[in-house]
Order: sequence, then structure tokens, then C-alpha cells
Amino acid sequence: MGKVIFKLPDLGEGVVEAEIIEWHIKVGDLVEEDQTLVDVMTDKATVEIPAPLNGKILAINGEPGDIVTVGSEFIVFEATGDASIEEAPAPVAAPVAPAAPDNVVQMTPAKPAAPAAPVAPAAASVAAAVSSGGLLLTSPSIRRRAAESGVDLAAVAGTGPSGRIMLEDFEGFLAGGNRAAAVQGKVQLTGTTEIKLIGLRRKIAEKMAISARTIPHFTYVEELDITEVEALRQHLNKTRSADQPKLTLLPFLMQALVKVIKDFPTVNSTFDEESGIITQYEGVHIGIAAQTDDGLKVPVVKHSEALDIWQCAAEVARVSEAAKNNTAKMNELTGSSITITSLGALGGVVSTPVINHPEVGIIGVNKMQERLVMVDGQVTTRLMMNLSSSFDHRIVDGYVAAQMIQAMKALIEHPATIFI
Repeated sequence: MGKVIFKLPDLGEGVVEAEIIEWHIKVGDLVEEDQTLVDVMTDKATVEIPAPLNGKILAINGEPGDIVTVGSEFIVFEATGDASIEEAPAPVAAPVAPAAPDNVVQMTPAKPAAPAAPVAPAAASVAAAVSSGGLLLTSPSIRRRAAESGVDLAAVAGTGPSGRIMLEDFEGFLAGGNRAAAVQGKVQLTGTTEIKLIGLRRKIAEKMAISARTIPHFTYVEELDITEVEALRQHLNKTRSADQPKLTLLPFLMQALVKVIKDFPTVNSTFDEESGIITQYEGVHIGIAAQTDDGLKVPVVKHSEALDIWQCAAEVARVSEAAKNNTAKMNELTGSSITITSLGALGGVVSTPVINHPEVGIIGVNKMQERLVMVDGQVTTRLMMNLSSSFDHRIVDGYVAAQMIQAMKALIEHPATIFI
């Protein structure tokens, strides 16, 4: 049937370019229609590009980390099978350019259906393979390369989540002469591994750099006595009904934040540097910074002001789980007006959280710990925790930030007042 030039399709929402994350094919492969060819990432999400027809891969353009523009030549097929090119349901055949050879068809695919949820750059292709008696986690493309190279993946040390073998692990293993990276006695190690910053990690790096470069951060730390709110949390968990979610401290912080923001509306804002416009929100859309296997994501609990504490807990659990398993919809990962971030038990005594640009405030939760403190002139044991919060000093004055955190402190230390 001749050659078919497949161009990068229109990915929607004004997207003009995309980053190649991972190829699932190589030159010479035979592919079937709708088989996933490649994962690409836009500013909005990661998208799987399917094959438009049955065929053989003659050429692919670009490597992971490369940026390709919509409409540019992406993959060259040699079409096979009985179906004609025009019958392929996803792409639409474009007229043949006058200068093109008679046996070459240029294909401009129709806009693909929006993915049901963002696909994580790595997790989209995670699969398990049993080798040498153990369970190995890696991607199909790495397993293919291992088979071609005669490498037993059981000998490769995986540094990803749950021991998953990442691309850099495999390439480092090959570069080391197929020897697992291990220290034998007191031997000097001289190897290096170059890791290309791509996909979600590149997006995180870009956003953090923008935030640190453009926002003059002001960080304010305050100590909270959370003895009473922790006792209330435990009591509510013991007496909750079967259909109510388990409460963590986070829903209490969210409820307190919603209440104090009424008096400090500037903090519940975003700032556009180019237009010089501050957008204050009536609704409180709280971003919940969550660490996932693919990197930092910020799922959003929209309209927290309309939720009670049980609904807050349920919604936090829902959007956080969706972010971790890559089923979160795009509107669940965007649109926050202020963010809460926590490292849980690893939260440390104090931190300096980086603002989630273009927001103007972020509240960092540090670890809880029992300490000896003075209460009414007596030394006693109390459960203490710090809030380490950062604000955009262009928009939020230090005094205002301190007032807001002190107001939250008063509510948390006397939790009944959260609900009065």
C-alpha cells in the first residue's frame, strides 16, 4: 500500500507542541491499528498516541525529551492489510502533495479524543515481568531492549518505586558493562550516569524555577499546640459511621483555613505578572500537594468552603488517590487558589515551602511530636506541630500573613471554635 507519513495530531486546547516521553515502538516493528505508539506530554496532560492503521514502522522522528510541533512529520509507516487508508477511523488522509512520490500518503490525524485522565509519563506503561524467580517492574520498551541486548533484568538494580527498573537504571547497567552497580569491599567507584530531565519531572522543575525566580518568598513559622484537635480527631474516628471517611489532621486545617480566609481574602488569590492583575477568589480551592510515584502533583479540592469536615476528608482522599493512580481529570489537577503541603511523618521541625505559582500563599505542615512545654506555669507534655508557610511578598504583607496564621492557630488550638 506504500508509505504513510503520520503527523503529530492536534492535541486540543490550543496545544501547539508536545514533549516525547516514551516510545513503545522501534523501526521495523509491525503494529496494529489503535496500538499505543508513543506517550507525549503537553502543558495539560500526558497523552497516548495510537496507531492510525496496521503497518510496519519505517521511521520515527524524535527521542524522549525532544519537543515536536503539532502537524510535523512524526512517524512513517508502510501500510499493510486489506483496509484502505481512508478506512482508518482515527486519522484523516490529506491530499498528496504534488512533489511527493506517488506511493507516499501524508496523514494529518483528526483531533484524538481527550484522555479520560492524565497518563503519568512512566506509570502509563508499567507492567510486571517474572524473571529469575522474582517480580520485576519495568516498561515494555525496556523489556524489549533487554531481550535485544541479551540482558537478564533480574541483574539490574531498579531505583524506581517498588524497585521498578527505570530507563536510567537500564542504561547505567549497559554502560557499566552489564554489571550491577555494587560496592565490592572498598573499591573506588568512578562511573557516572547522565539522566535527561523529561516529562513530569521537567514540568515540576520548570514550575519550581519560575516560582523561585519570580516570587519573592516570605516564610513565616508558627508553633501550634494540637493536643485538643488530635483528641477530637481520634474521638470522631472512633464514633464515625461506616459511610464516613477516616479523618486526618488535614480536614481540620482546611476547615480552619476556609474560616480565616474570609478575613484575609488577599491570600486566596493568584497573581498574573504580565498583566499585573491579582485575582481574588470567593471560593476556596485548596491544592493538596501529593507525592506520587511520578513526582509531585497538586490535586485540588474545589469549593472547600461548601464542604463539611467529613466531605473535606472524602474529597482529599478521592483526588489524592486519583493523582497517585493517574486517573485524575485535568480540572482536578488545576485551578487551586491556595495550597497545603505536608511531608507527613517526614515533615521535620521546619520547612520553607515553595509557592505553587501563580498562587500567593502555601501552608506547610510539619511533623507532630510530644514536647515538654509550660502551661499555666506548670511543665507538661503537649502534642506540638509547626506550620511553615510562605507568601508572595509582592501581594501579601508580612504582618497580614502573620495575622492569618495566628488566626488559624487559635482555631486549631481550640477546635470547637472551628465549627462555631
